[in-house]
Amino acid sequence: MKPSRFEYHAPERLDEAVGLLATHGFDAKILAGGQSLVPMLSLRLASFAHLVDLNTVGGLDSIERTNGHLRIGALVRQATAEHDTTIATATPLIAKAIPHIGHFQIRNRGTVGGSIAHADPASELPAVALALDATIEATGPGGVREIAANGFFESTWETTLADDEILAAVRFPVWGAGSGFAIEEVARRHGDFALVGAVCGVTVDGDAVTKAAIAFFGVGPTPVRSGDGEAALLATGADGDLAEVGRAAAAILTPNDDLHASGAYRKKVAAVLVERALTRAIEEARA
Repeated sequence: MKPSRFEYHAPERLDEAVGLLATHGFDAKILAGGQSLVPMLSLRLASFAHLVDLNTVGGLDSIERTNGHLRIGALVRQATAEHDTTIATATPLIAKAIPHIGHFQIRNRGTVGGSIAHADPASELPAVALALDATIEATGPGGVREIAANGFFESTWETTLADDEILAAVRFPVWGAGSGFAIEEVARRHGDFALVGAVCGVTVDGDAVTKAAIAFFGVGPTPVRSGDGEAALLATGADGDLAEVGRAAAAILTPNDDLHASGAYRKKVAAVLVERALTRAIEEARA
């Protein structure tokens, strides 16, 4: 099939793109990598009278590490982020998660900001943003608004971005020495959306875990952060029962049944994935 007719806009400045959204309202949609939007348009699952292409806007593809944070521009390609040495050093979980996104052809065009703004609950990068306490920089008519990741994802494909705001960048805190990260997921085939997945981060000091992050994807309408699992890990320590930590982390989940898997299956697998991810993360932290 072919998309419905639309008017194409190629602004050269971010404020110009914001102005187009303000002018056209619900009839306008931002185009970044297009790896999710274009198939939806082609299948006529979505239709917009105006497409605003960000690829002609300068300054949205920068990667900067300053003041204990890594700032990734919205148009940084997933393939670029996967292999960038600054990202691999500052926020290794991003580089570990991206190879699970589709296939290399998709990652060559897909963007970091586009994936997070799209807010697919089975996608890896929204869970990474939630686990790492990322901050979303949204640019609108009133300037830049900062949104914490834990207040950004509302439901499937829905965020707290206003209709006239654009996700311009995402800022990730840089963890200190003695930290390790891992991602685990289960999918029917490599490149498919995850049936269930988990991302984990730890900071280890001897036998003690001094910092922990556990988040799930593919288990509900948004990524899910497990404070209970993190608390259990902090109490148990690096040499504790990680299987029990996994069960504590997954206990908060209430996944639905669908044609791909039952909710009970997802919940059981989620606990196992946390155990596996924490094992790898702790090994990396100690190394």
